[in-house]
Amino acid sequence: MLNYLSRRILTMLLTLLAISALVFVIIQLPPGDYLSSYIAELESQGELVPHEKIAFLRHQYGLDRPMVEQYFVWVFGLIQGDLGYSFEHNLPVAVVVGDRLFLTLVLNFVTILFVYVVSFPIGVYSATHQYSWGDHGLTFLGFIGLATPNFLLALILMYLANVWFGTSIGTLMDPHYINQPWSAAKVLSVLEHLWVPVVVIGTSGTAGMIRRLRANLLDELQKQYVVTGRAKGLPPGRLLVKYPLRMALNPFIADIGNLIPQIVSGSVIVSAVMSLQTTGPLLLQALQSQDMYLAGSFLMFLALLTVIGMFVSDVLLAMLDPRIRLAGTAVQ
Repeated sequence: MLNYLSRRILTMLLTLLAISALVFVIIQLPPGDYLSSYIAELESQGELVPHEKIAFLRHQYGLDRPMVEQYFVWVFGLIQGDLGYSFEHNLPVAVVVGDRLFLTLVLNFVTILFVYVVSFPIGVYSATHQYSWGDHGLTFLGFIGLATPNFLLALILMYLANVWFGTSIGTLMDPHYINQPWSAAKVLSVLEHLWVPVVVIGTSGTAGMIRRLRANLLDELQKQYVVTGRAKGLPPGRLLVKYPLRMALNPFIADIGNLIPQIVSGSVIVSAVMSLQTTGPLLLQALQSQDMYLAGSFLMFLALLTVIGMFVSDVLLAMLDPRIRLAGTAVQ
């Protein structure tokens, strides 16, 4: 196991290095840079920017260096914990992000818990009660969850939360707690507002997970070893948990790596619609203004979550299913 973990961690590091190069190239692809966009905006407002000031700003921001040198400066900064400098906010990226990164992690973590806690029992029930009224009803709700746009569900739930519970519309906390130090009252305010974005972001992932678990478990329940276990008189609950459910969990666990970036990318749009204090709106703003270090740090954060999710899913699969060998050798 130790050798396997060492190889996987090395692979993760090499993957992140390759992703960092791709991210840097992609954010450099649009013509111009942040300074060009800034100067064009000033000129559209009738202001003239002297060439000396343009050269000074380009040197100050390091935009006059070769792209390869800019990349290595950025990567070595990431390794040392320096996320770079935000041109638009004129502050280090770590300062700009602030509590937004923490709130993003909390939102995504709770959303993943919501997806698994809701989808697991529903998927098992639908598979073990195939074609019952409960199965048809839950399947219908799952299709609605897949078909409903996140932004539309966000608007509906924000209205209902405000009318029924008096929760302030938008944001992840009451407005007077924004930019204030953390306290017990602020934590309670976050918990009060958290359920709306969690339900909105997790709905589509929950519906898809229910369908996959139901299909996998139905396939396992038709196999010969289950029929044999029933013929031997094993209790239905014990038979379900010990064999078919365990085998059906493989795709369920493997989806961890795909679920994390899916939820993070989905939360970007929802955060913009609901005015949440997460990294989503900042990412959109950074991409629009070509604030490359701010945008690149967000994209690397998403890549880090992805590779960590894949690592966790691989380790859990190896522990769950004895047919999976850590060394990757085939078993005859």
